[in-house]
Amino acid sequence: MSENTPPRDDTAYLYDFRRPTALAREHSRVLELAFETFARQWGTQLTANVRTLSQVTCDRLSLLTYDEYAASLPPQTAMVLCQVGETIPKAVIQFPTIAALHWVNAMLGGTRPVEADDRTFTPMEAALVRKIMEDAIEDLRYSLGNLLSDPVTVDAIQYNSQFAQAAATSELMVVAAFTIRIGELEATATLALPAQIILPQLGDANPTMPADEAASFLTSQVGDTPIDVAARFAAAPVKPGTILRLSVGDVLPLPHPEHRPLDITVGDHIVGIAAMGHNGSRLAINVLNSEEPQK
Repeated sequence: MSENTPPRDDTAYLYDFRRPTALAREHSRVLELAFETFARQWGTQLTANVRTLSQVTCDRLSLLTYDEYAASLPPQTAMVLCQVGETIPKAVIQFPTIAALHWVNAMLGGTRPVEADDRTFTPMEAALVRKIMEDAIEDLRYSLGNLLSDPVTVDAIQYNSQFAQAAATSELMVVAAFTIRIGELEATATLALPAQIILPQLGDANPTMPADEAASFLTSQVGDTPIDVAARFAAAPVKPGTILRLSVGDVLPLPHPEHRPLDITVGDHIVGIAAMGHNGSRLAINVLNSEEPQK
């Protein structure tokens, strides 16, 4: 192994054969674009609310059970539970409580960083955080479009990730992780949406066409495929020695009578005949027959 060769990653990752599902590549790309749009919208909304330049970036996207998602969160954190239509599992917007206290402090005109440990919100702080989350939900619905057609409303704010039962432990959740930068402060936030709401809107990852329509789809595909068409003279058989002795000014006679039309070819297949012509200042051919000539 050379000095410039990076070390091999031999880390073993757990794989659950009971749930070998993962987001299809097509689904992942659609969701990544939607959540990136949401991140930009959320950053703009935070800038307007806290009156400090804010930026939100989407870091990763994954498909987890609610139990896996909850286990990945800090024990003490802010979890905004959101009701999505009539579904039982709730959506979750999670962020550190200390980050939210900084947001509230900035909204109220504070200029100094908040020096406080993570704690629950006072009624006034909770009301301001709820207002920020309601604006974020509007941005989320705009960004996801048809993927999230049901109404979303803030239901409650919880502070313990182990006790906040937003969904059953085995419920699949689409989880997006974000980095929020407000001024010099940086925090990590997550958004979890029930997969049963999102995935059906994405359709099949690899849709199949009905067998009885295969011929028409094949004909349509072939008809729209670009190909190279050429008009050529009759070929002249030449020995290799003649080719090797060619020089500037030599003449190669072609066995093509002046009165004979040119062959229209696609690859090596003759599909018709045509006469020489022109189109403005460019050479062109005038198709005389679109069938292969009889030999």
